[in-house]
Amino acid sequence: MSGVGIGQRPENRRQRVVKSLWTGIWLVYLSAPVSDLLHGGHPPGVRLLGWIGLAAFVAWYMVLVFRTGRGERNTLILGSLGVLAAQSTVLALTLGREWLVLFVYVSIASGAALPARLARWTIPAASALMAAVALTVPGGRAYLASLLIPALLGGFAMTGVRELVRTTIALREARATVAQLAANEERLRLARDLHDLLGHSLSLITLKSELAGRMLPDHPDKAAQQVADIEQVSRQALVDVREAVTGYRRPRLTAELAGARAALTAAGITAEIPAEPALGDLPEQTESALAWALREAVTNVVRHSSARRCTVELLHRHTLDGPVLELVVEDDGTGTPTPTPDQGNGLTGLTERLTQTGGTLEAVPTPHGFRLTARTPLAPPSGAAEPGS
Repeated sequence: MSGVGIGQRPENRRQRVVKSLWTGIWLVYLSAPVSDLLHGGHPPGVRLLGWIGLAAFVAWYMVLVFRTGRGERNTLILGSLGVLAAQSTVLALTLGREWLVLFVYVSIASGAALPARLARWTIPAASALMAAVALTVPGGRAYLASLLIPALLGGFAMTGVRELVRTTIALREARATVAQLAANEERLRLARDLHDLLGHSLSLITLKSELAGRMLPDHPDKAAQQVADIEQVSRQALVDVREAVTGYRRPRLTAELAGARAALTAAGITAEIPAEPALGDLPEQTESALAWALREAVTNVVRHSSARRCTVELLHRHTLDGPVLELVVEDDGTGTPTPTPDQGNGLTGLTERLTQTGGTLEAVPTPHGFRLTARTPLAPPSGAAEPGS
């Protein structure tokens, strides 16, 4: 990048040179003082002092404008502007009306370096000082009309440029913040998906491995079948992980019901799951949220509950807020921990998914086991986005 964008500080030597050139190009309007020094007929000593004064003015002006927006205190900037105004007054009074143009640079520097609440006073003040000096310098009245308007317009125009720079900086910072938040959200989605995918699949692989180990001495054929199932589950898990990483995977509720039945059966738990539930045409967001809830609930039953029976129900209910689809997973075990939202990544992720659909998650112990209830509206709330999209 060879240039410097609005609101960006130069980061290397080339960018500093470019900014210096853009700032210094406006010094072309100092041709009147330069012409006066070359052809004004001043004595050599006065001419030398004039060149020194002009060089000091330009250097001070460039430093002030170049360092605009670097956090200097307003009192320091006001002091610098006072020095520029004093230099302009002395040079104009001693060398003549051609030097009145310096006040235009004082006004522009005020607009560029000061906030608007101060610049609205310093710009008229610089213009008024120029008018007072012009009325004192011989022939200055003729120059006043051609310099007063540029001083006022140039100064106030620079206040607009300063606000534009500040707005651009704020937009860049906001864009960086949004990008960071989006990256964090994507990392959270990926972690949530991987937990749900691998927790279920690895639990099933563990169960089938234990079954194969127990069957191997006496029932090698059955053990071989379990090993084949392990291979199939691991391959499917690999496919699911790849799809989750690329962001295209959306779990289907019917597939999760079949997977839940297989996982519970492999764990020796009697599964009461509807074979062909009447789901209808579910919104994608609703189906995904309930599918993840079913997978997490069944995984917890298999891993923690020590249950003998697990019941899964899908119920259509009508509430004051409209129709909802309710998923209930209930077991008769004793080993499931109380899953409050701050316990475990799985239930935290489910709560986040259901919240995005306008739904709720309820996980409570019962007198004979544990029940997880996930509810989500059949019509997603307006503005809701597909998780991970």
